[in-house]
Amino acid sequence: MSRTTATVVRLKLSLLRGGLRQSSGRRSAFVASAVVALLFGLLQLLGLLALRGHANAETVAVPGTALLALGWAVMPLFFPSGDETLDPTRLVMLPLRPRPLVRALLAASLVGIGPLFTLLVLAGCALSVAHGGAAYAVAVVAVALALLVCVALARAVAAANVRLLTSRRGRDLAVLSGLVIAVGAQLVNFGAQRIGSAGLGPLRPVADVLSWVPPAAAVGAVRAASQGSYGAAAARLLVTAAALALLVALWERSLTRLMTSPDGSTLQTADTRTRDRSAGGLARLLPGGRTGTVMERALRYVWRDPKTKAAWVTSLAIGLIVPVFNAVQGTGSIYFACFAAGMLGIQMYNQFGQDTSAFWMVALTISSPRDAYDELRGRALALLTITLPYAALVTVVTTALLGDWPRLPEVLGLSLALLGAMLATGAWTSARFPYSIPQEGHKNVAPGQAGLAWISIFGGMVAAALLCSPVITAAIWLNVSAGGDAWTWLLLPAGAAYGAALTWAGLRLAAPRTAARLPEILAAVSKG
Repeated sequence: MSRTTATVVRLKLSLLRGGLRQSSGRRSAFVASAVVALLFGLLQLLGLLALRGHANAETVAVPGTALLALGWAVMPLFFPSGDETLDPTRLVMLPLRPRPLVRALLAASLVGIGPLFTLLVLAGCALSVAHGGAAYAVAVVAVALALLVCVALARAVAAANVRLLTSRRGRDLAVLSGLVIAVGAQLVNFGAQRIGSAGLGPLRPVADVLSWVPPAAAVGAVRAASQGSYGAAAARLLVTAAALALLVALWERSLTRLMTSPDGSTLQTADTRTRDRSAGGLARLLPGGRTGTVMERALRYVWRDPKTKAAWVTSLAIGLIVPVFNAVQGTGSIYFACFAAGMLGIQMYNQFGQDTSAFWMVALTISSPRDAYDELRGRALALLTITLPYAALVTVVTTALLGDWPRLPEVLGLSLALLGAMLATGAWTSARFPYSIPQEGHKNVAPGQAGLAWISIFGGMVAAALLCSPVITAAIWLNVSAGGDAWTWLLLPAGAAYGAALTWAGLRLAAPRTAARLPEILAAVSKG
């Protein structure tokens, strides 16, 4: 091991030790994640070893290796802060050449929980299809090559996008990780159900194709050696080695460009100046006065603030995933479409928490209950700008998938009533139970305010459900009474009117309390 490689590996170990010394909570989280990853990796290894001799072992091992490599490729995009060594620009001031630096960073990348978990899974994939001494020998080389390809792929992707990942847009991209995980989990669940009913046979053509795609080709080489096709095994290993060489070359090229080119992220480009001149486009579409100003500020929070954007992306994703995927799987109900309105209505809760300590500027503009009403009304209208069309879209899509068009007006009316109830309770709880949202870290509640958050959200949801009980009762009565199906369409205008009335009443009740509690609200939202 060269001196540069040994130094960078020691640096990686020092970073791990330094991170664990910061707090006992971080040490506990690291130990817990290490134990869970190790146990899960061992379970994966044992499960793959149990497939030895099974006719469809290759259809699990080869696609599994490809999915593992895909995970390594996308992880740097969505979790750029998970590894401090992913940003090579921190070493730009050191007299290092790209090639020795590539070797050093590649060796350092093999230190950690992720590489250990990957090694266990790759070993299981290779051993599940290995039969005979030659296949075991090929398996040793295949596992090493596949592991290096996974690590080099992650490093190449991170180096090629390091300017993006360290910018605000990169942090915005990380927000989408929740959406990707939610959608991916549903897709995996849906695929597992399909495989459970149809068996592993349909995956064989996919495995045959992936057996020539690195790094899955390395596992395909083990399978070929087990069958005595030593030429095909050697070819697959060569393809994997060539892919590793190509990734290292691309990585080295990216490092050279990063180490020698200036960082123009702080320079104002012509496109930026053009965007600045056109910044008033949104304001022209909004109403005038205080209402339009408050709406514009709230919508800009949704677009620019990472925590607000994360909450919105999660609500939009889950509000669509739950009804649509249940409908696709044949286990859903058209009433699941109301889930979208419920998830988006949650965004009305704790409206002042997203302002944090800057709420003092908002407080200076409120001198009467009328000012507070205008402030809350603008925030509610900004939320409705996104929520109304989205809830309607989810309802229509769910209805189309289930083919239950006669119930569309009824469900849409229930969604609008639920949305109005949540806007009303959200406005009141924002004034009564405000809490701070820390701007740094992953916590969405400041220490000591978790109880306020639980009361605000879950208490408000229960109250919203109770407020919607008249519309729900009417829907049940029309569906069980004789001839009531012919009148369920009345629930659309009734639900819309009832939701609008609840929203108006909630804003009216919350405005005086907001105006009277400005100092308390400011103190509560400034703790983060």
